Amino acid sequence: MDKVYTNIVQIAGDVITVEAEGVGYADIAEIVTSRETSLAQVIQLDGDRVSLQVFAGSRGVSTGDRVRFLGHPMRIATGDDLLGRIFNGSGVPLDGGPALSENVVDIAGPPVNPVKRIIPNKMIRTGVPMIDVFNSLVVSQKLPVFSIPGEPYNELLARVAVQAEVDIIILGGMGLKHDNYLFFRDTLEEQGALTRCIFFIHTAADPVVECLLVPDISLAVAEQFALQNKRVLVLLTDMTNFCDALKEISITMEQVPSNRGYPGDLYSQLAARYEKAVDFDTAGSITILAVTTMPGDDVTHPVPDNTGYITEGQFYLKNGVIEPFGSLSRLKQQVNGKTRDDHRIIMDTMIQLFANYRGTLEKQAMGFQMSAWDRKLLKYGNLFEKNLMSLEVNIPLEKALDRGWEIMAECFTPEETGIKKSAIEKYWRAPHSTSS
Repeated sequence: MDKVYTNIVQIAGDVITVEAEGVGYADIAEIVTSRETSLAQVIQLDGDRVSLQVFAGSRGVSTGDRVRFLGHPMRIATGDDLLGRIFNGSGVPLDGGPALSENVVDIAGPPVNPVKRIIPNKMIRTGVPMIDVFNSLVVSQKLPVFSIPGEPYNELLARVAVQAEVDIIILGGMGLKHDNYLFFRDTLEEQGALTRCIFFIHTAADPVVECLLVPDISLAVAEQFALQNKRVLVLLTDMTNFCDALKEISITMEQVPSNRGYPGDLYSQLAARYEKAVDFDTAGSITILAVTTMPGDDVTHPVPDNTGYITEGQFYLKNGVIEPFGSLSRLKQQVNGKTRDDHRIIMDTMIQLFANYRGTLEKQAMGFQMSAWDRKLLKYGNLFEKNLMSLEVNIPLEKALDRGWEIMAECFTPEETGIKKSAIEKYWRAPHSTSS
């Protein structure tokens, strides 16, 4: 039964405090004013004092208004009717379509029982060589994209959304500029991928609490599709905005701050979301790829620092490319031995040669004389950057592996690569037009 109270004892920013009993953490309430009814969520319990974050802000709320607790946490509709739709952080349609109220589930539930999980063993192909070849994305993996503002991380996510070999794409946008929201919508619509996508969008102009709801809503919907044997890829951008929203609310609640003002439970808050990634033993899967911007390009900032302890590697997006050094998919060995028998050979050899190329660049910058080997490395590095490393390159895994052989053949003799003879005899390709 709904519980109604009128004793609001405090209004601080967008947080109101009311004296109430029998209320659960994260429960939803309606604030009924003389002008409108607004939703709010319980964010703190202190005896009979209940603090709620008002979704639309507390302007117009007075101490005499009614607070009606609904007796359940935030809920979201699920099912195929969501496909191709765009919603805000509260699940309200932004696309002019009808509101949905069937097959509702609670958000922010617990992670999946480990007994129901299987060891990750399947690759998600993306058409991005720096992912597919060198740091394969694995089903049920949780990976952040570490970057700085201004890098093309949203363009990378949009490309993955279009090309990833999965059944459902769920995009959770937090603190997006309106132009970025339109970019995602228009790009996926133009590429014919919108029909398998669901958007939950919080823009910078929307209430802070809706930013906190986006990951939970996205993952709750993903879990329901996964239970229907669907392979779901959840794309989140930007988790730093999510953490900043946590910080803002904790300051409003006058909580004791931790590192750089972030709440002390930042790690737990992030882990509760990332640990939703799962490959069910008898159903589908949830894979998470989440942008985490690093203020000042500082990887020791609390958000990327805590994220790194939870996730299974990271992609570093720097200077418009996925940086080979620092990027790591810790699960890639689970799958890249099952793709093609030269996958690991290409991955290991080309990265080793690229490291040598980077060393040669430093020698060149310091004015050292270039040897014949150095000149080969310089040619190789340029071809690698142009034909594999550039985010404009869009080719399937097998073609990327073939291209790797072509690049090496154009720059080196087989003996200079250190690759075993059996692989050379099977895959070595005569050099041709990779430099053109």
